[in-house]
Amino acid sequence: MHSAVIDVEPETVFAEGGATASAHPEGLVPAEVERIVPALVETLLENREELLSVLTRVATRQAAVDEFFRSLRALSGAPWELLRNSPGKLGRLATFLPSNNLLYSYVLFGVIPSLYTDEVRLRPSARVAPAAMAVHDIIGPRVRAAVGGRFEMAPVSQREFLDACAHSDAVVFTGQPDNAGTVAARIPHDALFLGFGSGPNPLVVGPEADLDTACRSVLAARLYNSGQDCLCTDIVFVHRSVARELTTRLADALSAVRVGDRREADTLVAPLVYPDAVEGAAEFLAGHQEFVVRGGRADLARNIVEPSLLTLPWRPGFHPPEFFSPVVLTMEYDDPRRIEQWLRSPEETERGMYVQVFGEPGLRGPRIGTSVVCDGRVTFDVEDGNRPFGGYGLRAGHVRRGGAVTARPLLLSAEAGRRARS
Repeated sequence: MHSAVIDVEPETVFAEGGATASAHPEGLVPAEVERIVPALVETLLENREELLSVLTRVATRQAAVDEFFRSLRALSGAPWELLRNSPGKLGRLATFLPSNNLLYSYVLFGVIPSLYTDEVRLRPSARVAPAAMAVHDIIGPRVRAAVGGRFEMAPVSQREFLDACAHSDAVVFTGQPDNAGTVAARIPHDALFLGFGSGPNPLVVGPEADLDTACRSVLAARLYNSGQDCLCTDIVFVHRSVARELTTRLADALSAVRVGDRREADTLVAPLVYPDAVEGAAEFLAGHQEFVVRGGRADLARNIVEPSLLTLPWRPGFHPPEFFSPVVLTMEYDDPRRIEQWLRSPEETERGMYVQVFGEPGLRGPRIGTSVVCDGRVTFDVEDGNRPFGGYGLRAGHVRRGGAVTARPLLLSAEAGRRARS
């Protein structure tokens, strides 16, 4: 989940007034949740093609279909999530939605919280506001009818939405981590602030890895929605004993990747939605041409980054950018202790999220530094909308309340439950 907070002129505004009075101050009772959730699931199913048509404005068809089913799964898991976390009742929630995962983030940060919140206010990213509003137009009326509270989305300016945050019990922020402090400073002292960020999510291919599995995993972890997701892998560490063979496999696989219209089912890479991602990839590729094995070109006019493979020698001080594009970057290593040291460096401690490990017995444990270990799985395998998301790096995700800032995996209902019990 990734979004920049950008000022836009308001097209519509939120209604005036505070949160509505709740008929259930402790939240909806389980019987009500069990009644409401199936109706909302049915809404998604009934409007599947219309929703997919909207989602493919910013996502490949493959990613949009996956997002649709992940949204169904998260919504279906909401009754268990609420029973598990007992979030109590929030008065008002203000959410800065990301610029991707339009339906999934709408469900996670809007629909599910509406089951225990009197008033939900959503601000779409300026980059994708028309598409986000289209999702809201399809689902929003059914949510309002089901939960009986206020459930609103409007593409208002950042300044106006900050005013809404100042009167909220909880704020979800999915923008740039550098802007999180500014937003958090505007909310009440006892309010919850959840800042969702991103990390490089390195993938390690060790000497014992099955290379067929490793190759498929690298492509799955890097090319999801043309690479436009905060869970995508920005660097692949490859043991030197398997580096040559894996490089050949990756180059061959990337040469077969279809680049085309994002609405077509067999397209894996499409024109990028974010011009700055194209520019960033073009600049990186131009500055590292001597390491390009396959691809290496970007078309700024068409917003296309060619599926590219670069191989770097070991550089302990190298910390990859967030590419947000189909750039596969590998780096050889010979000792897993070097990777562990890299993960514990100040730069990676700050943005530690996940580390995906395939066939490297020297990297074990639930986490290394601030990065959660995914053993034999990629980030998209472990992501679950009803469970905490992310790692322990401050820029990857943190919660603020009462002056305290804690970096940890985040789930709104879990944080609301902690607040209710404190």
